[in-house]
Order: sequence, then structure tokens, then C-alpha cells
Amino acid sequence: MTSEILLIDDEKDIRFAVHEILNENNFFVREADTVEKALSEIKKKLPDLVILDVLLDEKKRDGIHILKFIKSLDADLPVIMISGHANIQIAVDSIKHGAFEFLEKPFNKDRLLNFVNRALENSSLKKENKSLKKNLYLSNELIGNSSTLVKLRNSIEKFSKTDSRILIFGPAGSGKELVGRLIHEASSRSNNSFKVVNGAILDPNHFDFELFGSENNDKIISGIFEKSNNGTLLIDNISDVPLQTQGKILRVLSDQKFHRVNGANEISVNIRVMCSTSKNLKEEIVSGNFREDLFHRINVIPIQTPYLKDVKEDIPLLVDYFIKRISDTNGLKPISINSKNAVFYDYDWPGNVRELRNLIERVVILASGKNEDVDKILSESLKISSVRENKTEDAFQFPLKEAREKFEKNYLEIQLNRHNGNVSKTADYIGMERSALHRKLKSLGIN
Repeated sequence: MTSEILLIDDEKDIRFAVHEILNENNFFVREADTVEKALSEIKKKLPDLVILDVLLDEKKRDGIHILKFIKSLDADLPVIMISGHANIQIAVDSIKHGAFEFLEKPFNKDRLLNFVNRALENSSLKKENKSLKKNLYLSNELIGNSSTLVKLRNSIEKFSKTDSRILIFGPAGSGKELVGRLIHEASSRSNNSFKVVNGAILDPNHFDFELFGSENNDKIISGIFEKSNNGTLLIDNISDVPLQTQGKILRVLSDQKFHRVNGANEISVNIRVMCSTSKNLKEEIVSGNFREDLFHRINVIPIQTPYLKDVKEDIPLLVDYFIKRISDTNGLKPISINSKNAVFYDYDWPGNVRELRNLIERVVILASGKNEDVDKILSESLKISSVRENKTEDAFQFPLKEAREKFEKNYLEIQLNRHNGNVSKTADYIGMERSALHRKLKSLGIN
């Protein structure tokens, strides 16, 4: 797959020269010549690599300002800083704020390509390690013996034998992606790819490139539909896809055909599409946020994942499972956690199984093995339950939409405080994409 590079420099000659070098080596290049345009391109879609000049068209917002903004969105995105007015302090500041390398102008072709290839290779390894770690926490089966889990496993076995579209609905952190993955692995498509695209972070101004890919000077970049050909595609958070995007997805589901951006030829695909949501789509239709025709297209077979609070009898099995997986992954000696501890059952688990997993990971890593340390970490981590319960009664005096916003604002403020204002750690803990959390915080007026 062709890597996408965003080149930010206010000098036309530099942009032309660097663009030519990168194009000759099969990189797809986007350009920005001002701070405002650079920020717009970054918000539109994060590239695989950024080449960023230190001095741009604004004095107050320079390349370091943009570097900090990029790192707030994705700490692992590699940025190569360049400058024709370099000094040691600028280089130190660049590396200090997360730049992969600092390159002084003028630079030769080989040096530039060396930095670019190393940066992309380093980024790829980080993504691969994160993916491997994440997959280590995934089970090949749903953990639990409750009647609800037994019924869910039976549904997976039954519906994996068909090629029908499936809508998986349930609360955040309840394992919707795992259900989709298990259905794929038990299906006739199991030897082909299983792809996931998150509807909550599809940019309505740039989604064509994400979904359908593009053609540029005979260079082809495949989109998610093309990458999923002959396999399974799970559209997560389908409820958060903008209406204009929903219409274009509907056409692909109907015809299984599309054009790449700037492409002349029609691309045919054979994909099993599954969708997931934590919202009530019928309510979203009434509110005008979701297309009814798309709902009927995707809701052929509905499957529901449960709240953890409704299957608390499965908690001991889940605790034991996560202790083993997390200990093995981190090379730690398994600790003993009393899974019958009252704190597990007095808590409502708003983050569901994902929240339980994160809690067990925290305990395994922080606890020294002494029971009092385990109990202390458990009790301190679940203090939020009492805060949430105190706010519940007040919420009943407001309409549903306002009550939901008040709860979300209170919940996110508490989580941000617990993670010292670190948005990335908060997003990981509560199970949201970082960009989606940024938008949610902005909409709720949380700084």
C-alpha cells in the first residue's frame, strides 16, 4: 500500500523538489503552504508521515506549534522537521516535542529518503506491536457461562454459516467487534481479510478516499471496501456516520460496485458487511440522524451484546482470563485477585468488559502481589461508582437529551481528572478513539 505524506513548507521551490523526489519513489503527497492550510489538511485526514518546515507564514504559530498539534492527535505519527535557519536549540526543541528527525536545508535526495523510509518503518513497527498487544487480549471465544453468553455463542455459530448482513448492537465495551470477528472466523470467508472501519472518525469531507481509495497519476491507493474484497467488513459505530456518507455506503451495499476517487473504471467487490452501534437506530431515524433505508439494508440479522452488569456471574471467569493474558503479555508473575470481592458486584460497569479488562491490567501491573495492594487499587479505581450514583437522582429532572449530556460531561470530566488531563490515556481507558473523544469534549464544552 502506498504511504501518504503531508509536506508543509511555505517555499514553493522546496515543495516542488521534495514532491518530485517522493513521487518518483511511489509516495502519495499532499501539500500545504500556510499554517491554516496545514491544520486543515491534518484535521481532514492524518497522513502516514509529515515533513514539516519550522518557519512558516505566521510568527506565533510556527512548525513547533503544528508539531505539538499533530502529537496531540496521534503521538506515534512520525514528523520530520526541516529548516534552512537551523540552530541547535531548534533541533533540540523539535526532538523534545516528538519529531522523528531534524533535517537541515539544503539536503540531498538520499538523506531525505533515508529519513522518510526509517520513519515509516518505525511507525509501522509501532502499529504492529500495538496490534499484537491488542490481539493478545482478544479471546477466540466469548468468556462466560451465563445463559446470555450461551445464547450469544449459539447465535454466532448459527449466523456464521450464512452470508447475510448483521447488525450488532450493544453498549460500548461489550465486545461487538469480537462478535463480528468470531462470526467471520467461523464463516466461509475466514481465509480472507476481516477489516474494521470506525464510522465515528470518518471525515465527511474526505471519506471517499478512506472508503473507495483513489487514483493519482497511475498511482492507486486502495480504500477499505477494496481491501475487504472477498472478506468481511465491520462498520463500527455506524450510527455516527454522517448522513451524506450513509447515502454513499447504501449505494455500495446495494450494488457492491464503486469508483475510486479520480478513477474511470468501476470496481466490483464481494464483501460481507456487518455493522455495529451502541445507539438505538430507530430513535436516530426519528431524530433525523440516520437513514431508514440504510437501517433496513443492514438490519437483516440483529445480534445484541450484553451489559456486564447483566452478566455479573461471568465476572470470575473474565477476571481469571484477563489475569493470565495480561501477565503472560507483560512477562509478570500472575497475581491473585479475589473475583468474588464485593467491589466487582456493587459496581455497574459503565465501560463493560473493556473497563473490567483495563482495571485488571492496572491491578496486575501496579500490585506487588500483596492482597492489601490489590484491594486498595480496586477500591480506588472504582470510586467513580459512588460519584456517578450521587448524580443519577439529579438527572431525572431533565429531558433525556439534556440528562445524557450532563452525565457524559460529568463522566468525562472525572475520567480526565483521573488521567491528569491526558486525552490519549482517557480515550484508551473509556474505549473511545482519540479523535472521537476530542470532538465529544469540544461539543460538551470541556477544555
